[in-house]
Amino acid sequence: MSENATREPISAKESIRQRRLEKLAELVDKGINPYPYTFDKNANAADLQKKYKDLAAGEETEDSYAVAGRVMAIRNTGMFIDLMDATGKIQIFSHKENMDPEMVKTLKLVDVGDILGFYGTIRRTPRGELSIKAVSYKILSKSLQTLPEKFHGLTDVETRYRQRYVDLIVNEKTRDTFRKRSLIISKIREFLNKDGYMEVETPILQTLASGANARPFNTHHNALDMDLTLRIALELYLKRLIVGGVSERVYEIGKCFRNEGIDTRHNPEFTMIELYQAYADYNDMMTLTENMVAYVAQEVLGTLKIKYGEHEIDLTPPWDRKTMIGAIKDATGVDFLDIFTAEEAVQTAKSLNVSVDDDMNWGQVVDAVFEEKVEPTLIQPCHIIDYPREISPLAKVHRENDRLTERFETRVNGWEIANAFSELSDPIDQRYRFEAQALAKANGDEEAMSIDEDYINALEYGMPPTGGMGMGIDRLVMLLTDSPTIRDVIAFPTMRRIENQ
Repeated sequence: MSENATREPISAKESIRQRRLEKLAELVDKGINPYPYTFDKNANAADLQKKYKDLAAGEETEDSYAVAGRVMAIRNTGMFIDLMDATGKIQIFSHKENMDPEMVKTLKLVDVGDILGFYGTIRRTPRGELSIKAVSYKILSKSLQTLPEKFHGLTDVETRYRQRYVDLIVNEKTRDTFRKRSLIISKIREFLNKDGYMEVETPILQTLASGANARPFNTHHNALDMDLTLRIALELYLKRLIVGGVSERVYEIGKCFRNEGIDTRHNPEFTMIELYQAYADYNDMMTLTENMVAYVAQEVLGTLKIKYGEHEIDLTPPWDRKTMIGAIKDATGVDFLDIFTAEEAVQTAKSLNVSVDDDMNWGQVVDAVFEEKVEPTLIQPCHIIDYPREISPLAKVHRENDRLTERFETRVNGWEIANAFSELSDPIDQRYRFEAQALAKANGDEEAMSIDEDYINALEYGMPPTGGMGMGIDRLVMLLTDSPTIRDVIAFPTMRRIENQ
């Protein structure tokens, strides 16, 4: 058997790559560097389209520009090239009458996907296409991979997330989503800065996982020989800053990490904003939350009536406010304030066909019934207020009912997008709540908090009455870009490793 007979056939993709490598070698043989250092670009596609929108078909100018971008289409053996930059597309007219013959010949070595820079003048073709009449060009990056003609369908969804760079090249909607994400974050900062908030930074590596109920990622610092965790929330360090008085209003936009499952609304690495305001309570946080979201929507989308899936959602403040217990009663007819034991609460939940564990406390049962019977119905924005004390270890006891806390979660489209409290400032009560969490952790609850002695020590120096709010940036971006999954709004979401890669 010959050696060639034992070789596996070359795939179409690898065959294309081989041909592109040959073209790369030909460019080098011609003395052309296919990966040069710079290019003096002085115009982008969108600005040119806007500036010359009134240029008549067939009209030419003497206005000269240098443009650069990725080749997205080649027609008539290189005479017409669609060039895409970060702002849009413009056509290149590369006719042999206008360019050096050697340059025309070298165009045969250009492929879709290559990055080129062109020098030329503005014209509009007789068919009405704004174009650069090229007089010369420079190859800026030779692409060795072929772009997909169509980038959609179930087979390609995972590839879109694994190779986001390809997704961005070929999908305008993806590029638009991430531009909007950037603008959304910018407008959040703008809103808070105007309102007197100070942006701060707090540690990502922490000695304790606290500030939320979640499983942390653990790591080890070699030099200090010390176990650390990646933060699961921004909360406790921000409140230390309120104690210290660096400002009466602080916020942080940062990454958090939770070692939990992945679904359409959860990614192990995600972006949050948390903010804290001294001399405020959860009522002030409700007003701030709805005003901030409305401001961002108006600035980014130009409207407060947005479309998400099949729903039109009106973000115009003020938003509805419903107590958690009242919302459950409206949905089921059961008033859990009339139930005083965990055992009775569990039996009641089971009678409502809600799956609960026999060892759940009253607050956990209430939360489970709410999630099952109420949460999916909350399409229009609303604040669900007054959560059970057992599931709110960092919130002040409700001033009218000590079984509850002054906590709310903001719900839109059936999701939680924000969580906020009248912050617990009593160090004695805070220790009691931490101890209850530590007991739950000892009994197997891996998401329960540990006792943070330094945070209790900070509270003992005195924290003013404070309102605090945390919001998932990724979910807000999903909402404002009509994106069905969190992976669509995180540029590089966490993915399962592919073997042998």
